Amino acid sequence: MYDLIIIGGGPAGAAAAVYAARKRLKSAIIAGEWGGQSNVSEGIENWIGTPTISGADLAKSFETHVKQYAGDIVDVKVPEWVKNISQSGNGFTVETDKGSYGTKTVLITSGSKRRRLEVPGADTFEHKGLTYCASCDGPLFAGQDTVVVGGGNAAFETAAQLLAYAKSVTLLNRSETLKADPVTIDEVKKHPNFKLVLNAQPKEIKGDKFVSSIVYTDTKENKDIELAAPGIFVEIGLIPATNITKDVVKLNDYGQIEIDPWNQRTSTLGIWAAGDCTNVKYHQNNIAAGDAVKALEDIYLFLKAGK
Repeated sequence: MYDLIIIGGGPAGAAAAVYAARKRLKSAIIAGEWGGQSNVSEGIENWIGTPTISGADLAKSFETHVKQYAGDIVDVKVPEWVKNISQSGNGFTVETDKGSYGTKTVLITSGSKRRRLEVPGADTFEHKGLTYCASCDGPLFAGQDTVVVGGGNAAFETAAQLLAYAKSVTLLNRSETLKADPVTIDEVKKHPNFKLVLNAQPKEIKGDKFVSSIVYTDTKENKDIELAAPGIFVEIGLIPATNITKDVVKLNDYGQIEIDPWNQRTSTLGIWAAGDCTNVKYHQNNIAAGDAVKALEDIYLFLKAGK
């Protein structure tokens, strides 16, 4: 019987495992791989304390850090995939593709994945001008024309961020209706280098070694338009990895785990969650790691002080 099982190997899972080891909680970290969403990024410039690092190197640093502290306290089960979580007695049973484990508490840090742009060229030019993370890659396009695909808050927040250094930002929204908050829309639209295009259905990403343009269909005029831009930022939503949790914790309408931001507790006593699988407003590596540390502090008090 473990004190704690951590599910996920991204920044939240790794941070939790390090803290679990330091607090001497008999734990296991179970994940398909290390790194989370950033695993495929060529350059990450906002991981605090590290000016720039590749996603692969960041994932390796997570693994190294956890294993350095793990000892006989934290069992590292990577790669291993969780199939189900269920309540059993005074604790929980976590079933994986390799076994079944009992635990007093669970911390879910399973993350999420970006909803992909499914048009010709999108896969070919991913990380070659097409990106899903403005915080990671935005500064690379300083002084250049950029395009944001999407119409929600994340898309407009990305546009606002890019406007600080890009030559121009054109936001393509597939319909007449924008999902972002009106105040956010109004503030971004004030910028002289911003352009909003409605009824714009992305059709193709073009380029040679790197992105050169995006083709979209003006669905109102029924014609295709090619827009030159070396930087395409896609913000069309996140898909939380919460299928394994839907029967044990409460999810919101977007499939995210609902948590108490004060302590990261879920609707089920004994289960915590942190990172991009939760209903927090902002999604960043540093935030995920911090929320996981917060959860660990609370889990420790729950186990050792009955709080």
